[in-house]
Amino acid sequence: MLAAIPLCATAQDLAQNASQEINGNASHAISQPYAPENSAPADGGQSQGSGQSAAGPAPAASSPQIPPQGLFTRLGHAYLEDWSPSPTATAAPEPTRRGTPAPLNSPPFPSADWPIGGTVVIGAPDYQTYPLMQAVNENKTRFKMYGWFDIGYNASTSDKGKYANAPAAYDVIPNSVQLDQAALYLERLPDTVQKDHFDWGFRFTSLYGLDYRYTTAYGDFSQQLLQKNNTYGYDPVMYYLDFYLPHIGQGTDVRVGRYISLPDIEAQLAPNNYTYSHSLLYTVDCYTQHGVNVTTKLSEHWTVQEGVSAGCEAAPWSKYAKLTGDACAGYTWTNGSNNLYFCANSLNSAKYAYNNISAYYLTYYHKINATWHTDTEAWYQYERDVPNLCYGLDPCISYGPNANIGANSGEITSPSLINGANGAQCNPLATHCYAPDYAIVNYLEHEWNNHHTSLTIRNEYVDDLRGQRTGTATKYSEHLVGLNYWVGSTITFRPELRLDHSYDKPAFDAPTGGAPSKTTQLTFAGDLIWHF
Repeated sequence: MLAAIPLCATAQDLAQNASQEINGNASHAISQPYAPENSAPADGGQSQGSGQSAAGPAPAASSPQIPPQGLFTRLGHAYLEDWSPSPTATAAPEPTRRGTPAPLNSPPFPSADWPIGGTVVIGAPDYQTYPLMQAVNENKTRFKMYGWFDIGYNASTSDKGKYANAPAAYDVIPNSVQLDQAALYLERLPDTVQKDHFDWGFRFTSLYGLDYRYTTAYGDFSQQLLQKNNTYGYDPVMYYLDFYLPHIGQGTDVRVGRYISLPDIEAQLAPNNYTYSHSLLYTVDCYTQHGVNVTTKLSEHWTVQEGVSAGCEAAPWSKYAKLTGDACAGYTWTNGSNNLYFCANSLNSAKYAYNNISAYYLTYYHKINATWHTDTEAWYQYERDVPNLCYGLDPCISYGPNANIGANSGEITSPSLINGANGAQCNPLATHCYAPDYAIVNYLEHEWNNHHTSLTIRNEYVDDLRGQRTGTATKYSEHLVGLNYWVGSTITFRPELRLDHSYDKPAFDAPTGGAPSKTTQLTFAGDLIWHF
């Protein structure tokens, strides 16, 4: 599910060639010799016994030395070379890859491979270079430091509360501009192309911005959201080690730490997503897990995964940790153009706790031709014994998303309600109930403009039967048209137009402390991602 955004190969080649030219000239200026012995003087005079001219030794031809460039100057050149590569520069050779060819182009798409979480893509090389690392060491080491700033905006027909666009995400604050993400990655990827020796890797990702509201795990700085309800916050969204074992199957990756949950077309980190906002389906499922996950590539067709974690969005040291299993399998055919992926992402009792859902996914990826592809995902998920927000109320009212987070938690009286974990809207006579939801989403993608522009059409349907995931027990549809436009490979614009509708009751535009008042919401939104 994760893929980093590459700096174009021509930019790297240009920078390296320029560096070699500068270094060569400097070396030549330093070592330029006097005219050799027994050579004729430049003025045509006769050489003397010493072999030098009568006028004395000829001065060395000199060229001015180029002072070393500072880090920020080199960084600026890396951006300029990315945005306006020399027409005479030659692209770097394609890195070696083991297995089927990459189905997609990245950019303009988030990844060259179909998304898979909890692992590196076994057999795929490290395609990624970055402006910052180009400035530091010309991208010559396997250790990488990179990231981005993501600034978003939206204009919405909802305006009655600070987070009135919810349950839509991540443009949750209506009619605003905000810092969605400032992300910094430190990583080393294991080399999974080779099958000779053990290798290892790691990743540590820091995220600051509005979007921490969606990635927060209980026990990982979660007081920022669950106690203070801060608009902006910090989350160490990924910290893990990868151990690559080449002789198990066609290669096996063992991941230990906090990682993005295994299934999903979408991903939390901005460049890893087709669109600025996220589908309703993705907004309410499992984001991250703390645990151990083992991924084995059995053949060119089959990849299997199994693991254990502390549950969805719960740190192992927190009181809501639950021993949770996962089991997933992916089948690829037609030389990588089709992939079918089934995943039981969280297997435990699903008894109500902080985001303790059981979830089952089926995802299908299909490359139609060189410029079109489509992705479809369906799921069923649930929690058991969820406290009833409607206990003793007839009719039951809708409380809206995040109604029981932070300062609003005191407004809801229901038995055993956990701060930050929505209750359900059940039969008024029951104190607890079973709370399921199911959903399906489809992406249709097209690229053009020499891999610099893509079109996204997204349609989805969600039925939150008890309102436990979105805050309102209703059916939803969501329809989106969006663009991705790239300047080089380091700046991304993602405008979009989105229509949300709830069918059974209002679900949008909830005033603070009140029930939602709208069934339809239209938003024009977008963001700018600046990669470094």
